[in-house]
Amino acid sequence: MEVIKDGGITTPKGFKAAGIHCGIKKRKKDLAIITSEKESLCYACFTQNTMKAAPLKICEENLKSSNNQIKAIIINSGNANACTGDRGYQDAKLMTKTLAKCLNIEVSKTLVSSTGVIGAYLPIENILDGIENIVKEISEDTKNAKDCAEAIMTTDTFIKEIAVKIKLKDDAIIKIGGISKGSGMIHPNMATMLGFITTDCNISKKLLEKAFKECIDSSFNMISVDGETSTNDMAVIMANGEASNNKIEKEDENYKLFKTALMFVCSSLAKMIVKDGEGATKFLEVNIKNAKNKNEAKILCKSIINSNLVKTAFFGCDANWGRILSAMGSTGVKFDQNKITISFCNNAGDIVLFQNGEPLNFDEKLALKILKEKEIIINVNLNQGNEENVQGWGCDLSYEYVKINADYRT
Repeated sequence: MEVIKDGGITTPKGFKAAGIHCGIKKRKKDLAIITSEKESLCYACFTQNTMKAAPLKICEENLKSSNNQIKAIIINSGNANACTGDRGYQDAKLMTKTLAKCLNIEVSKTLVSSTGVIGAYLPIENILDGIENIVKEISEDTKNAKDCAEAIMTTDTFIKEIAVKIKLKDDAIIKIGGISKGSGMIHPNMATMLGFITTDCNISKKLLEKAFKECIDSSFNMISVDGETSTNDMAVIMANGEASNNKIEKEDENYKLFKTALMFVCSSLAKMIVKDGEGATKFLEVNIKNAKNKNEAKILCKSIINSNLVKTAFFGCDANWGRILSAMGSTGVKFDQNKITISFCNNAGDIVLFQNGEPLNFDEKLALKILKEKEIIINVNLNQGNEENVQGWGCDLSYEYVKINADYRT
């Protein structure tokens, strides 16, 4: 697998994109589009928040009526079009109708996505004019890919994009590209994040769905910034088959290669979201090792990265390992604390703080040196099973987070 320099959403064959300013925000880009020359097999994961925004409802309807065949996605930032009643639903529908008309495709072949402030009506006329303008700008150029990635941002401080290519066993080259946005309201089980992934791989509907779902569960669903889920979260993958590889229809070596690359793209984007967490000063990686099973390991991992007490301890460079154990104990998962080992590590060193149910006398100076680094790995070895390492990613909780969110709307 090779990471493509400056690669993004348009790296796979047959995909084009654009990003422009249409007037939702004062100056910044706020409207994005992704298109495929051919119909693409499409699978999507949506928020588990019961207050789903109007765009998600439209997406669910279109995916069902088109049998998961999609050609274009329109995305706006700056306004979530959430909790906006029938008017919001009709506005989202009007966005897909206008997009379909401008591209001369069926409405059912389109998706719509929005992100931003909840509870405000869209400036729909600005957006409809923007759609007519943006379709004239679509291109496979890398600049357009970056414009697209920029246009979906809200409180993000940097563009999140990546692309890779891999050689399959039949020597066919396939590519996967992706963009995402997310900075606040991030919590395991799809938080305020959008993720759009394209691939020219020729793969069956069943295996695309299987691979994407499993990758989502181990990437976007294993991150946390602040424990808040949103109304608009979605992750979408489009596969147009333009690579002309022998169709992947069984879980063979080619499927494994594809899934490994897809997981790399998803986890890379997920980590970028956490590193851009609102007000974050530290990136935390949690490794749960030797659990009884994967499900219990995930529950424990999520509890640690989502604990405000754990987050604030790392913000304050306090080696308070007791908060980690407390977060684990609050989950209801049964484990033997007398077998657990907790350690921290990074480029500054490696330190064990708790072992076999006993606190250790550790070097406070070394601990402080490790905790002052921007990236910290937290290893929790349960020593109670043979489950492979389960990872999750989070960040600290700072004063700046409160400042950002105290006046988000006003």
